[in-house]
Amino acid sequence: MHDNDNLTIERPTFVTHLECAMEGDHYAADQVHNLSKAGKPLLVRYDLAGVKKALTKDALAQRPGDMWRYRELLPVRKCRDIVSLGEVTTPLIRLPKLGNKLGGGEIIVKDEGRLPTGSFKARGLVMAVSMGKALGIKHMAMPTNGNAGAALAAYATSCGIKTTIFCPADTPEVNVSEIELQGATVYRVNGYIDDCGKIVGEGKAKVGWFDTSTLKEPYRIEGKKTMGLELAEQLGWDVPDVIFYPTGGGTGLIGMWKAFDELEKIGFIGSKRPRMVAVQASGCAPMVRAYDAGTEHATRWEDAHTIASGIRVPQAIGDFLILRAVRESKGFAIAVDDDKISAALNEVAREEGLLLCPEGAATYAAYKDSLADGRVSKSDRVMLFNCATGLKYPLPPVTRTLDRHKPIDYAQF
Repeated sequence: MHDNDNLTIERPTFVTHLECAMEGDHYAADQVHNLSKAGKPLLVRYDLAGVKKALTKDALAQRPGDMWRYRELLPVRKCRDIVSLGEVTTPLIRLPKLGNKLGGGEIIVKDEGRLPTGSFKARGLVMAVSMGKALGIKHMAMPTNGNAGAALAAYATSCGIKTTIFCPADTPEVNVSEIELQGATVYRVNGYIDDCGKIVGEGKAKVGWFDTSTLKEPYRIEGKKTMGLELAEQLGWDVPDVIFYPTGGGTGLIGMWKAFDELEKIGFIGSKRPRMVAVQASGCAPMVRAYDAGTEHATRWEDAHTIASGIRVPQAIGDFLILRAVRESKGFAIAVDDDKISAALNEVAREEGLLLCPEGAATYAAYKDSLADGRVSKSDRVMLFNCATGLKYPLPPVTRTLDRHKPIDYAQF
């Protein structure tokens, strides 16, 4: 086995068609698509009976540990179209001190901050860009709260696709700088991410770029799906009892739900499913409001605000898919306020030495609240998703100093 076998050895491919997530009508594979005729996301469908015959657990175990090991369940057909910056298998990190402290079950963090560009957005955008390359797309545009734009810029630049990216004016400076440095043209916009999305949508006909917005193209969800494939394999082809997922556009939650279904159909897992919990911030919680109201769609959240900028998404086009996955899994949607997010980030860092991003910290805060109110039991094995490295976000200042030219009072240590 060589480290790049997944990128260089051709595998059989099984994509059959694309399907409207709302209406179920079919669209041809290997053609450029955005939304369905109904204006809803398109889902990639596979010949899963063929995958079942072609792929075994033993064969998978012999492959290098990156997300391209699952090629039979991915849409990129030819090695020449794979655009990779090293999409490693992300680790599962246990939090035993906090588990004991809370008297709960096993707490595991899947740390997506280890991926290229430091976030789980790499999974979705590497797939979107690879398929863009395969389909001959020359210019991609997207709205972003930061990390998705950085991933698109990096992957598109690496294969020569032009990128134009729009972000809210208060997007963290590190995100804006890395987007520009990695080859994109980035603009700050005086609005929210959905306002940026309107600019991208309007420019599609006028400029001719491809709209790479969340769920407005079919392949980001296939990249995010690998979180579910990877997680099940890491747990010995089992799933946790509960998954807490930071939910903005919700691509990862939808993708993992799709992954578990596909894994069952190829015989890799059984019918057990984790309860899927959509975690939002109290200052921007459209999914929580829709879940509590029992509706299938979520209305736009006005005056959205939170320190967890990655989940500040006032309106998501995949709202019905998020809510379906939550309800079908007997999960729930929960919002936590910024004070709890900050406290959770500090607690995990100081107790366990793991630096979470604010969105990841929101999942720990949500777990604590859910444990306290009984929605999660003390025997549940829970999975928290840390979606980006905490180093991308402002950290608390340290002002403590020593003057080496003066006597040092060693008693203070």
